[in-house]
Amino acid sequence: MAAIASQRASNYGIQLEQNHGNITANFVQSQSLLNQECLRDLRTTNPYDDKNRIQATNGGLLKDSYRWILENGQFKQWQNDQGTLLWIRGDPGKGKTMLLCGIIDEMTSAAEEDTSISFFFCQATDPRINTATAVLRGLIYYLVLKKPALLSHVRAKHEQSGKRLFDDINSWNALTDILTDILNELTCTYLLIDALDECTTGLASLIDFIVRQSAASQCVKWVVTSRNWPEICEPLRVATEVTPISLELNETSVSEAVKCFIQHKVDQLAVLKKYNDETRHEISQYLLSYSQDTFLWVSLVCHELGRTPRWRALERVKGLPPGLNALYGRMMEQVQKSDDAELCKQMLATMSIVYRPITLDELQSCVELPQVFTGDFEAIAEIIALCGSFLALQKDTNAIVFVHQSAKDFLLKTAFSQVFPRGLEAEHHNIFLLCFKAMENTLRRDIFDIKLPSLSIQAVQTPTPSPLAPADRTIIASGDFEENGRIDKFLRHMYLYWLEALSLLGTISEGIFAILELDALLLRMNRSAEVIRRAHDALRFVQYFKHAIESLLAA
Repeated sequence: MAAIASQRASNYGIQLEQNHGNITANFVQSQSLLNQECLRDLRTTNPYDDKNRIQATNGGLLKDSYRWILENGQFKQWQNDQGTLLWIRGDPGKGKTMLLCGIIDEMTSAAEEDTSISFFFCQATDPRINTATAVLRGLIYYLVLKKPALLSHVRAKHEQSGKRLFDDINSWNALTDILTDILNELTCTYLLIDALDECTTGLASLIDFIVRQSAASQCVKWVVTSRNWPEICEPLRVATEVTPISLELNETSVSEAVKCFIQHKVDQLAVLKKYNDETRHEISQYLLSYSQDTFLWVSLVCHELGRTPRWRALERVKGLPPGLNALYGRMMEQVQKSDDAELCKQMLATMSIVYRPITLDELQSCVELPQVFTGDFEAIAEIIALCGSFLALQKDTNAIVFVHQSAKDFLLKTAFSQVFPRGLEAEHHNIFLLCFKAMENTLRRDIFDIKLPSLSIQAVQTPTPSPLAPADRTIIASGDFEENGRIDKFLRHMYLYWLEALSLLGTISEGIFAILELDALLLRMNRSAEVIRRAHDALRFVQYFKHAIESLLAA
């Protein structure tokens, strides 16, 4: 009996050990899943990917174009703990973004084990990365990506609020608390933010946070770049710990950097176009004489030369005027003289007012393209190339972007009457009608043909090509608000299909904001009581079933 009891006790001990092992393994797996969910909800972008994309778009990072900053006296003072906030400012096209890319590379290569580095690139044309909350989310995301233990500061709040922590009305306060807690734990941190002027929402709050943090801790060093805008210059000039570097006041250093850039670009062109020595020399001299120490001007001129036969290169380069605005003006003249002028201007108008960069797929829903272009991405890319040098096509994502924020500024200000002959409202309405038509032609029940009710969204595989591509993230913006009008018909016939599509795209929150805007707009316009009632119902429905719609496909 004693032996049997001993055997049972031994088996029980083994069972306890096995169960304990299973519980531990399950707990670790559960924590890992929660960490992944928290990271996914936090992420708006990976700043490292943005940096690589920007460098690739600009033809790569040339060391000789940024190394001057490392020997700059003010930069060295900042490095040697004389001030915690380095502010690099300059006019458009002066190379601020690539300068920051170079500083990031140099800091990263020289960083010690206890040094943390995070950075963010603001871009006004992309709503993922043009707000103050997006900046903080990006900085936090990259810090915890490099040091996962820091995620506990995010998890502490995320477990209570979920994804809403990052996108509701209180997100700014929550994010400043999280970042402050993280910075207090670290011993040496560098935070770099490019293009404050392209932060279109919450800029004043962001600057105030940076100024306060830079004064509060000597362990955190900041680098920010911006244009010479009063709303940025005024608060930064009076900051107690700021070290300003004006690119205009460092004309000699910038000029030498631009010379190196010109030599590099002309060398590339000479190989590509097989220039003889005379052509190569004359192009170099013209660029050196008229660049006005502006990297962007050189880049745009060289882009034009890359599309010009070598026997016309000298004639072409000497026909391009100095100064960014003058160059944009000449490019606009060329667009108007082309056989496809109206199509090009429509494309430029669309890209100037869309909410975010759009893909070639989506462009077909936003621009009235001739039938011959349907599905012919190569032909559409050729039209984009005809739009002067205002637009560029990202090869990896097929997204259409402006070559620089100054190009968009030129179209919306200087060339407004040429690009928007009927005004902005008419162009917005035209895009709405085209997008609405795309939704009518695209949306249907079970659009991915899954045929499995209550399947988890995480298990859904997007078909290739995606049937939702032409209507991706289309939201209601304008149109016929009367009873039996477009909006009313949408709410009665397409609303549930639209929600399914948003669920598949992972953009239910954007859908809620769209319906909130529609609801408020209908009330302000004092429209049909029946349409207002339907909009109220639509809003209540999506708010009540938000979690289920985000998680599962409808039965």
